[in-house]
Amino acid sequence: MSNVTSLSRRAALGVLSVTAASWWPVSRANPLPLRIGFQKGSINLNITRSLKLVEQRLPGTPVQWVEFPAVPQLLEALAVGSVDFGAVGDSPPVFAQAAGKDIVYVGAEPPKPDTSALLVREGSPLRTLAELKGRRIALQKGSSAHFLLVQAVKAAGLKWSDIQPVYLAPADARAAFERGAVDAWSIWDPYYAAAEIDGKARPLVTSRGLTSNNSFYLASRGLVQQEPVLRQLFAALTDADAHVARHRADSAKQYAEFSGLGLATVLRVLDRRPRSPVGPLSAALVAEQQKVADAFHELGLIPKAIRVADIVWQPA
Repeated sequence: MSNVTSLSRRAALGVLSVTAASWWPVSRANPLPLRIGFQKGSINLNITRSLKLVEQRLPGTPVQWVEFPAVPQLLEALAVGSVDFGAVGDSPPVFAQAAGKDIVYVGAEPPKPDTSALLVREGSPLRTLAELKGRRIALQKGSSAHFLLVQAVKAAGLKWSDIQPVYLAPADARAAFERGAVDAWSIWDPYYAAAEIDGKARPLVTSRGLTSNNSFYLASRGLVQQEPVLRQLFAALTDADAHVARHRADSAKQYAEFSGLGLATVLRVLDRRPRSPVGPLSAALVAEQQKVADAFHELGLIPKAIRVADIVWQPA
């Protein structure tokens, strides 16, 4: 895939996706809706939605918010042009790019190394990463928790074949974890916080020192052509982050009501979540994401080597 820096030239040649062909710039009358995909775990997006910050930043542009149960469905919708914008962790876009999905990295939040962990049950005898050898470990395949486990196994001096990964969605993984069907669980907030608050889990390790646990914003190719719209989206998300910092208690209550999580769980999530303004990807972030892609390729978990920079938006 050619570099995203050539998108304007490709647009001139008419080599655009269906989404680009249908996208209405904000300067035109009766624009089509800006479709934003989100999940319950995306704090910035959920606060932005509840405060109508995008609508304030882009007056006159209809905004549709589309909720997804998990990242794979969101990425598929982005790739086929069903939504224009969404947030994901570090690993899902690697798997999507390797599968040939038409997506573009456009923005990122600062690292959050304390917001995911490898959990064991409170009474577990496991105390070190080396003791993971031969153990059954639950995780969502292709998620940020997948890369955390890859790094944890490496840090322990083990091989991937030394463990028994059990690929489960978070809800199923928690059930398996609590009944003892797996020995450990690699997971992110808010599931991590909920397991801690319930008193049934403790972190064997967090991501700190293993992964940065980065969060990215991806867009359809049509939206990439509209830099002013992207800039306003970043500003709205950054406004939401500032609102959370200034109004922590109210934001926690609002997020708890929407997500169905307990207030104590939400407060724990916010306690270890750093300030998270949104902006374009730095060269350092692209390089770090390339390491994620290379790690999965070395293990044979993606079918081919990929170059992350090929699908990173470069602002004018």
